[in-house]
Amino acid sequence: MRAALVQLSSGDDPAANLASTAEWIKQAAAGGADFILTPEVTNCVSSSRQHQMDVLQDEASDQTLAGIRSLAADLRKWVLIGSLGLKTNDTDGRFANRSFLIGPDGKVLAKYDKIHMFDVDVSATETYRESAGYRPGAEAVLAQTPFGTIGMTICYDVRFAHLHRSLAKAGAHIITVPAAFSPTTGEAHWEVLLRARAIETGCFILAPAQTGLHPSTTGQERRTYGHSLAISPWGEVLVDAGEDEGVTFVDFDLEAVAKARGRVPSLLHDREISGPYA
Repeated sequence: MRAALVQLSSGDDPAANLASTAEWIKQAAAGGADFILTPEVTNCVSSSRQHQMDVLQDEASDQTLAGIRSLAADLRKWVLIGSLGLKTNDTDGRFANRSFLIGPDGKVLAKYDKIHMFDVDVSATETYRESAGYRPGAEAVLAQTPFGTIGMTICYDVRFAHLHRSLAKAGAHIITVPAAFSPTTGEAHWEVLLRARAIETGCFILAPAQTGLHPSTTGQERRTYGHSLAISPWGEVLVDAGEDEGVTFVDFDLEAVAKARGRVPSLLHDREISGPYA
């Protein structure tokens, strides 16, 4: 099995982002990838809620989703769009942060709305309130493919071990973690969190990421960490894409899932507990 992690520096112009992403997907296909993955918010990276309101579309109208579905069908490849920012019918006007698994016929086979919102104060000058613009999802999602069962997550979800463990216990062999991680938290936590999720679940972790300084038409800068990673079920880093845009290939065998879980069968060792008590 060959996968390709597409690392992007998406700006706030969805049309320009689609053109760039399509070229990287074609390069991934030419390199023999069976499964091609893009990062979180592939269609638009923007810190301006007003700009997002101006350029984002609903799912039925989104040009990135339509373009990548068509491309997947033309190339006969499986594609994970890490996520798209999409308008919803929510009365408060918040968007969805939604991941899509597309089959080689171009059909959407699964979609997942990010559950955990990145509402943090990293420092006095670096704060995020994702829930101000995006509404959280509520349902964990598995997708069946000929090459294995995929559990779908997005970015900040990586800090919530119970989600990944639930996906693994429900049958996941691969967990996808597309991201737009901040440089500060990325440097400190990105690799160790992904390795921990792989070790705890005995799954392959495929984590395509946004990277670098993102083009902006509003003057509001946004930087992300990069370092798209693939992790084995034993916790080994198989590939690290560094900080440049591009395609990184990883070859893997799902027999490693059963092997890792056989050596340390922790998914079978849950016990009921009582407490703690305040």
